Amino acid sequence: MAIKYKRVLIKLSGEAIAGEDKFGVNDEMTLKVAGQIKEIVDNGVEVSIVVGGGNFFRGRNGGNIDRATADYMGMLATVMNALALQDSLLSIGCDAKTLTAIEMRDLAEGYSRRKALDYLQDGKVVIFGGGIGSPFFSTDTAAALRAAEIDAEVILLAKNIDAVYSDDPKINPHAVRYRELSFMDILEKDLKVMDLTAATLCRDNKINIYVFALSGDGNLMKVINGENVGTLIH
Repeated sequence: MAIKYKRVLIKLSGEAIAGEDKFGVNDEMTLKVAGQIKEIVDNGVEVSIVVGGGNFFRGRNGGNIDRATADYMGMLATVMNALALQDSLLSIGCDAKTLTAIEMRDLAEGYSRRKALDYLQDGKVVIFGGGIGSPFFSTDTAAALRAAEIDAEVILLAKNIDAVYSDDPKINPHAVRYRELSFMDILEKDLKVMDLTAATLCRDNKINIYVFALSGDGNLMKVINGENVGTLIH
């Protein structure tokens, strides 16, 4: 089957690499994620990744901590996840580079658009850590911004659920599973696929979003091949 996408940005939640542990990094789960990523890289796809930090710390749920400080702490959590994913990719022979929005020279390289594009063209996986480097913005927004900067064809939004539904299918057995949606549908139906800032960036820059479950066997490769395993938002 022909490859549908040549350059993608994958948005991973921190929980995706925590696995059943729910907290921290689960080595087995991280290696499984890395294996799926390597499979599409080996098929000629240029891959970049934005990973969240919710398995360590959620900035906007910082309690008594100042919101800006809490967001910076969340950015540090995303860097920890980025480094863990980078090492898992390297361990299976997939070259990867972590670029951080906040300079951390002893840990990773600072972000620049040109550097990211050069690495992608060289076949390296580029992992963006640290969000956009400023508080009050989510990693969804970081994913939309980086996707626009590197001219990604699509954001692959890896979720714990296999598609976008009209309601929570675990609670409502009659919830409708959507195969395709427009950005206006997302707003009008209040589906909360990603935050409003991120969705607006994607709409304005004509970047499609594909929502799918990473947990399914070979699901990432199926998405790259154009199979219907989730919901396309365009």
